Amino acid sequence: MNEIDMNETARVRRLLGEPPPPSAEASARALARLEEAMAPGGRHVRPAGAGRRRFGRPFQLGVGLVAAGTAAAVAIVVAGQGSPDSPGGPPAAVDLGRQAVLVAADKAAEQPTGNYWSAERISGQAYVVRARTGTYAIFGAHDETFFWAGARKGMGEAYYARDLPARPQTPQDEALWRKAGSPSDIRVWSNDHYSTYSTKATKWRSEGPEVGVDPEGGGEFLDKSVEELRNLPTDPAELAEMFLSDDAMAGGLNPGSKRGTAEALRAKPGVIATLKIMRVSGLLGTPLPPKVRSGLMKALAAQPGVHAIGGVTDPLGRRGVALASGDRAVTVTADYGTPRAEQGTYRYRQAIVFDERTGALLSRQAVLTEPGGPYARMKPGFVIEYQAVRSAGWSDAKPKPPAELPF
Repeated sequence: MNEIDMNETARVRRLLGEPPPPSAEASARALARLEEAMAPGGRHVRPAGAGRRRFGRPFQLGVGLVAAGTAAAVAIVVAGQGSPDSPGGPPAAVDLGRQAVLVAADKAAEQPTGNYWSAERISGQAYVVRARTGTYAIFGAHDETFFWAGARKGMGEAYYARDLPARPQTPQDEALWRKAGSPSDIRVWSNDHYSTYSTKATKWRSEGPEVGVDPEGGGEFLDKSVEELRNLPTDPAELAEMFLSDDAMAGGLNPGSKRGTAEALRAKPGVIATLKIMRVSGLLGTPLPPKVRSGLMKALAAQPGVHAIGGVTDPLGRRGVALASGDRAVTVTADYGTPRAEQGTYRYRQAIVFDERTGALLSRQAVLTEPGGPYARMKPGFVIEYQAVRSAGWSDAKPKPPAELPF
């Protein structure tokens, strides 16, 4: 586990310590889900016994709390960094930012549907490389996924994945990488050990079913038919109760001990806001009807602890409007052999970015708000980890994974 995971693991264990879950299995399941959701980076673990993928590896977790994504390796720029999360911030700026999100939500309600749903996403984790010639940041652990499925059973479905190159985040980072000799394999501290990430990509590979395409698949999303999804409510208040209430959040984390988990989460409002952003990001990665997507965006914008932060440029360089949680502290200790250079305290917040013109989900990322620890030399706005959408939507023709690399 990396420093983020280990710190959050300790918090989660304290969080869910009382009342105890009904069984060891339920406890492990709840902890694994919450640990992954709380970590702004690091390794993503597929739950044991998950069975056949529905939306592929990153999408399965996205249904509960976490979504995967796409983006190039460029540091995010967040407008209005200083005050949106504090009560002292100018109310007019917050109101304008929230209004922009609501306008984007109205645009989402107008998007078309079709015969095939597909989604292409990229995930990336930030690492700091302390070379003798200068410290620079990269995005490593890069992977891209592509999924498609027909609207009706028998129309088929398929899942693909490929590894993407590790690369410097900014032009300044690239200059320092070149000064260090442009290494093709970059060694960094990751989880509880050193890992090496390649600057080369791999080809698309089937992620299941084993034959590459299941001709009998399709027609089911979130374990519901397209017709059932169409019957979901569109009212933001109803959607908030269904997906974002204390009981709904607790049920997604620990179905066996929903009441106890809900009580524990209520004691941690900052945790709940982060998890709600992650859950909505996951749900919007599925083919919800346009008006349901719109209602869910409005429901998230109204949640306590979720703030509008104005205009944001995502890691693909796309301009959008964003919501974010309040920031939280992470302290990295010497446990698990963590090097001294990685130790210390930093603060980050979780953000979700929408296309202002279409209401489409662009990205979800953990963003540095106060440098320290492994990110002591980074600036506020530095992306610690991201999962963003390169493309997603309906089409009438059967989709194919793109041949070209995203960057």
